[in-house]
Amino acid sequence: MTVKEVFDYLEREVAPVKLSDDFCAQFKMYDNSGIIINCGNEVSGALFTLDLTEKAVSKAVELGYNLIVTHHPAIYGGISKFDLTENPQARAIAECLKKGISVISMHLNFDAAPNGIDYYLMCGLGGKNGKCAANPHGGWYGRVYETEPLALSELANKVAERFGTQRALVYGDENKKISKIASFCGAGCDEYNISFAAKNGVDAFVSSDMKHHEILALTGMGIAVIVLTHYASENYGMHQIYLKIKDGLKTPSTYFTDKELL
Repeated sequence: MTVKEVFDYLEREVAPVKLSDDFCAQFKMYDNSGIIINCGNEVSGALFTLDLTEKAVSKAVELGYNLIVTHHPAIYGGISKFDLTENPQARAIAECLKKGISVISMHLNFDAAPNGIDYYLMCGLGGKNGKCAANPHGGWYGRVYETEPLALSELANKVAERFGTQRALVYGDENKKISKIASFCGAGCDEYNISFAAKNGVDAFVSSDMKHHEILALTGMGIAVIVLTHYASENYGMHQIYLKIKDGLKTPSTYFTDKELL
């Protein structure tokens, strides 16, 4: 397979980059999804991971793979300088260029795909059919759904086990019964999403990168809060996408998780 053929396959099987473009246009956001580096060679193997890091590049080199597929864009915004002595991201990109490793990044389109990263966050928390907070041209982002009733402490334990993290922050009465959840992968908490969760009568709100005043607003309304690391909120979904599409790839592949970031 060529890099373009892998990219086309991901667009068909998961979500096209146009979904990211539509999302950005509708919500005045920025993204950089697509083929970020194309070295023009036949793909020897594909490493799927959340971020382009030096660890991920080392793993690809170890396996003899010359393609890395990330969720977060390998290059986000303009590059003002390329200092290999100070910037680990620059070193990762430089190593890819040196070793002939191409990079595809699938960001907001994978977040908002109908069966994308946000969808799998809901599934991991025990939800099935969610009401959507944002619906950009056929995509989905942010969900409210019912779950099996659990005490907040039990839900927190389930989160730690399912998402492989011990770094979740939990706010609320540990005995509070949780049977309706709002969840948003990544940095998904803002005034609109808090209002959406409250209007739908949720018992708990799950996201990452949350600010103090957002937690205050939710707990002040009696809504429990679970704050995941950004990595944990999205790595599970990215891995589920990989498991779904890997058999259709006509090249060797594997998934890499940086457990230090969970």
